[in-house]
Amino acid sequence: MVGVSGASPLRRVISGASIGNAVEWYDFAIYGFLATFIAANFFPAGNDTAALLNTFAIFAAAFVMRPLGGLVFGPLGDRIGRQRVLAIVILLMAGSTLAMGLLPTYDAIGVGAPLLLLFLRCLQGFSAGGEYGGGACYLAEFASDARRGLTVTFIAWSGVVGFLLGSVTVTLLQTLLGDAAMDSYGWRIPFLIAGPLGLVGLYIRLKLTDTPAFEQLAASDDVAASPLREAVRTAWRAILAVIGIMIMFNVGYYVVFTYLPTYFIKTLHFSKTTAFVSITVACVVAIVAILPLAALSDRIGRRPLLIAGTLAFAVLAYPLFLLLNSGSVAAAITAHALLAAIESTYISVAVATGVELFATRVRYSGFSIGYNVCVALFGGTTPYMVAWLTASTGNNLAPAFYVIAAAVVSLVTVLTLRETARRPLPGTARAEVAAR
Repeated sequence: MVGVSGASPLRRVISGASIGNAVEWYDFAIYGFLATFIAANFFPAGNDTAALLNTFAIFAAAFVMRPLGGLVFGPLGDRIGRQRVLAIVILLMAGSTLAMGLLPTYDAIGVGAPLLLLFLRCLQGFSAGGEYGGGACYLAEFASDARRGLTVTFIAWSGVVGFLLGSVTVTLLQTLLGDAAMDSYGWRIPFLIAGPLGLVGLYIRLKLTDTPAFEQLAASDDVAASPLREAVRTAWRAILAVIGIMIMFNVGYYVVFTYLPTYFIKTLHFSKTTAFVSITVACVVAIVAILPLAALSDRIGRRPLLIAGTLAFAVLAYPLFLLLNSGSVAAAITAHALLAAIESTYISVAVATGVELFATRVRYSGFSIGYNVCVALFGGTTPYMVAWLTASTGNNLAPAFYVIAAAVVSLVTVLTLRETARRPLPGTARAEVAAR
């Protein structure tokens, strides 16, 4: 792998951008897997269902905050630089996650406990709103035109790694400690681990420089005075395109990696062990597949893989959900792995495609707005929507139709885009030379 400043600097850049994203998805996973323990510790006893629903309501609050984080950190990154903002957001993320592990419980301080939990969860969502877009832009602006797809996609890849790390951590602790110890103190351990992980990421990011593209803007005194206003005025089509592209990204991701473990237990009536094995297999499939597919997009283009991913979901989602419901554990795990492979095809290029649509002056703002609006609308809501569809229709195959609808919308969006692979990023010196 080669980049602007050689292999070693690029590796440091990839590490610095990716570790914060991995911590974000690690946190996402542990909150979901620890939901029953959080409900027991932060809400009054007597109504377990209400406590669990309140726990997930606080979980959803982070998604409401993400667009706000994008609106704040995106323009800030376009004004003061990507590296500084990435350092700020990982500090916020690690600090709020660590603080969750130190919170007093409902029995200790009463209603203040869930209120503090809500505040910290909102802070996590706010920081996450600047994390994903910032990391993607940072990697894109360091990458060579020939390897930008592979370089940027470390963001998506690190997210799956973080999710798997969270799942494995919680499962191991439950196995080693048991439910009683987990309910007493064990639930705190995964949150406390996120603190030093975030500090490692912060240390790496503080050692990095800003991107050549942003430094060129700053040197020529061409930094946008109001990046948000400029992005909305000049790049609104690109923002809408990112929302359209990311619908399939988010719906597929949250169905495959978040909803299906619950589907295995509640709908298919498999054991928790089977659900854990299946999600682990799905994550491993994604971890193995995403980077080679991203590298392939640098050779054949982004559009072929985006089209292949959406078409595969549109055509295969229904038969794969039939396979999930066949009653066979092996068949269900196979179907889960195949859905993960399809999602990997799509997410291997979706992020790179999105950041390649924007000029340097508004790249952080534009991509963050589009991505975070889409996450708020189609990310956190997806598990709820597919669960509601299944319950209200009585049809275990209902989630397939939601996935198919998302695939069609994203496919229509993709068909309107020009190819972005191997082209200079808009708003850079290389783009200006290429345009002459």
